Amino acid sequence: MSIDELPAGSKRRKKAVPGAAAKAAGSVKTTAKSSAAKAKPKAAPKPRAGAKPGLAPAVSASGETPASAPNPFGDLKSLNTSQREMLETLSVNLARAALTAQGALAEAALRQADRPAALSPDPFHVAPAMTEVMSRLVAQPDRMMRAQADLFTRYMDLWQATTKRMTGETTAPVVQPIKGDKRFLDPAWSSNPMFDLMKQSYLLTANWLNELVGEVEGVEPLTKRRVEFFTKMLTDAFSPSNFLMSNPEALRAIVESNGESLVKGMENFAADLERGAGQLSISQTDTAPFKVGENVATAPGKVVYQNELIQLLQFSPTTEQVHEIPLLIFPPWINKFYILDLRPENSMIRWLTGQGFTVFVTSWVNPDQTLSTRTFEDYMVDGVYAASQAVMVQCGTDRVNTVGYCIGGTLLSCALAYMAAKGETRIASATFFAAQQDFSEAGDLLLFTDDAWLDDVEKQMDAEGGILSGKAMADTFNALRANDLIWSFFVNNYLIGKEPKPFDLLFWNGDQTRMPKTLHLFYLREFYKENKLALKQLVLGGETLDLGKVKIPVYVQSSKEDHIAPFRSVYKGAKLFGGPTTFMMSGSGHIAGVINAPAAHKYQHWTNDALPATAEEWIAGAEEHPGSWWPNWAAWLAKRSGDMVTARDPAKGPLKPLEDAPGSFVKVRS
Repeated sequence: MSIDELPAGSKRRKKAVPGAAAKAAGSVKTTAKSSAAKAKPKAAPKPRAGAKPGLAPAVSASGETPASAPNPFGDLKSLNTSQREMLETLSVNLARAALTAQGALAEAALRQADRPAALSPDPFHVAPAMTEVMSRLVAQPDRMMRAQADLFTRYMDLWQATTKRMTGETTAPVVQPIKGDKRFLDPAWSSNPMFDLMKQSYLLTANWLNELVGEVEGVEPLTKRRVEFFTKMLTDAFSPSNFLMSNPEALRAIVESNGESLVKGMENFAADLERGAGQLSISQTDTAPFKVGENVATAPGKVVYQNELIQLLQFSPTTEQVHEIPLLIFPPWINKFYILDLRPENSMIRWLTGQGFTVFVTSWVNPDQTLSTRTFEDYMVDGVYAASQAVMVQCGTDRVNTVGYCIGGTLLSCALAYMAAKGETRIASATFFAAQQDFSEAGDLLLFTDDAWLDDVEKQMDAEGGILSGKAMADTFNALRANDLIWSFFVNNYLIGKEPKPFDLLFWNGDQTRMPKTLHLFYLREFYKENKLALKQLVLGGETLDLGKVKIPVYVQSSKEDHIAPFRSVYKGAKLFGGPTTFMMSGSGHIAGVINAPAAHKYQHWTNDALPATAEEWIAGAEEHPGSWWPNWAAWLAKRSGDMVTARDPAKGPLKPLEDAPGSFVKVRS
């Protein structure tokens, strides 16, 4: 996910030190009292007026201060009362932080004691791939020697530059963070020679190791990618910015707050462990300010149809006339639909109604164990078929325009191929947002679909009664962008002690849905692992699906920086359809590339009327346009939406309204 900015916000409530921490604190006090009772030395000299007992200098049994005893605070006699109080406060706060962390970890260990899987030495199943890559490296000693010599040369350059800088010379950095790397934005990473040396040493080593793995030859491509991914994950984890004693911003916060920042950070840490029932569940945002239906998902409308898997929402018109053919949107069932309606100013739903379209959206159920055996075919029948039928009844039409977003687009593609096989014509056109049909280049998610990983997922779902928790899904997606979605919050929340800020996009991102076992395993195996839809091997309802038989107009949106549905993968899918296909690429990523309201004047998009053999050829002939791609799509859609008719009130159609939008399905949290 691409996240551009985090607005300032309110603080979350502090949590009390967990029980284990309280016990630890009590233990410290008891031990101190016991020791004092056993050893009764001579009374220490009375402190000077204004001195604090906690900062009294060490004394011997005779009551004298040893001349050779090291004093970490320097000459305490030279400190004034205010300075003594500051040191005492810092000392107490560091102890509080340590006790809070100790107690939180102790409670977490107790909670995890009955979960052997959590102690797996290789939870990512990377060991076989790593062994193969390392074996190839060992078999090429000349390459290893060149690589080691290269690393030594880089370090020699760094040491020379550092030496010159220490003597007052101005030197250019030997290595710098890549564009967009936010880990080293604090000025001290460049202005302070020590921190600058740590930063550059880390970057040299991390870059060298990642390049070394990336240049290995003679290894199966997916195996190599798996090692590259987890090597980068490892090097990201060991960044000096992720450690208290090597992060200048965190150290500055400790000094400026007399240690209070670290206390707050450990309280945040304890609260997140408690919230995750012993597993660290890093807070990305303050969720308290947001409530679905009140300040997110607020577009007015009605639920006009419902079955076991969906609620169908029809949104109120904002124009006197609308296009005859309605628009039906299928969001991904892995998330809630209100990514399309976060705020009025960036709501795609509100914008589309303002363009004269009758907008319907499918709100998927958040499934529990009772739906664990529902299949991909069930989602096609009770989702695409049922929703499109209800829309046609409500609007009195024999056709409907459709949109499929992400995994919802994959489902829509299958439904279109199935309808083509059956000779059905209810879909007038189809638009795809960041959706894949060909999974041969499906990005880093492919790394999570080997047999060992899928076996683990199946066992995990079995243990949970046939569903995969929303947290498990969130953890997987967060791992794809660890620096942005894990480590940045680790540093902010725990090392610096700041509170997570309220951000509607991150609130939505954390509002994950559960996955039913049968559906989810089918999707991972048949699409990601086997790529059967692209290979014309996927069978649904007794029909072998062929996207080449889909002749309706298709509009395909992709995003240049999408890490979930890479634009090259989306382009290969666009080439599979048999009718007129328009491909467009927007700036940014999987979310911001799609949800980019024209009023924001952000990013850009590229168009090309041709559809050549490769994505690279398409890009070479594409024309860049500033701002949102929505107007381009709306113009395309309007040409395929029929004449203008009187606007449709969702409360007055043939289908009786069941409840107000956003409905009840979307409010069920995992």
